[in-house]
Amino acid sequence: MPSFELQVADLRDYLLKFARLQLRNEVWAEDAVSETVLAAIAKPQAFDNRSQLKTWLVGILKHKIIDALRHHRREVTAPDTNPDNQMDPLDLMAFQPDGHFSQMPSEWGNPEQDTSRRQFFEILEACTTKLPAVQGRLFLMREWLELSSEEICKELQLTPTNLYVQLHRARLRLRECLEMHWFAKAVQP
Repeated sequence: MPSFELQVADLRDYLLKFARLQLRNEVWAEDAVSETVLAAIAKPQAFDNRSQLKTWLVGILKHKIIDALRHHRREVTAPDTNPDNQMDPLDLMAFQPDGHFSQMPSEWGNPEQDTSRRQFFEILEACTTKLPAVQGRLFLMREWLELSSEEICKELQLTPTNLYVQLHRARLRLRECLEMHWFAKAVQP
C-alpha cells in the first residue's frame, strides 16, 4: 500500500480541479491545494479513517477555499452583466408570464439511483464548468462550500435579490445541461 504522502499526492489533481471550479483563478487554486496538501501531510494522525481520504481532503480544501475567497475578496469582482430588471432569455423561454413552466421538465427517472453513478457527477461537474463564471461561482459557494446566502452576499457585496436571481439562473442552466447530457441519454433505448 502506498504511503500516506503518496496517497495524498495522487489526489492532488482532483483537488485542483475542485479548487479551480470554485476559485476560477489558477494561482489561487494552486495555493489552496498546496495548503491543503501541506496541512494533511503535517498532521496525518488527524485522518483517522472515519471517511475516505478524498472526502477528508476536500473538507480541508473547502476551508482553504473560503479563506482564499476572504483574503482575495477585494480582487474578486462579480460583474452583473444582466441587472435584476432585465429578463434573462432563458427565463423567457422556460416560463410563462404567470410563472409556470412553458414546457414541463423531462422525466428524470430515479435521481437517487442515478446520482450514485460516478458518470452523473462527471456530467454535473462538466455542466457546472459551462455556467457563466459568476453563476458558477455563486452556485458552488452555496451548494458545494455550503456558505450561507448572507455570507456570500457579504463576501461578494451582492444584494440578496441579485444572489437569488443568479442562483435561479444557474440552476436553470444546470437543469437544461443535465437534461441534455444525462437524463435524455438515460431515457433513450
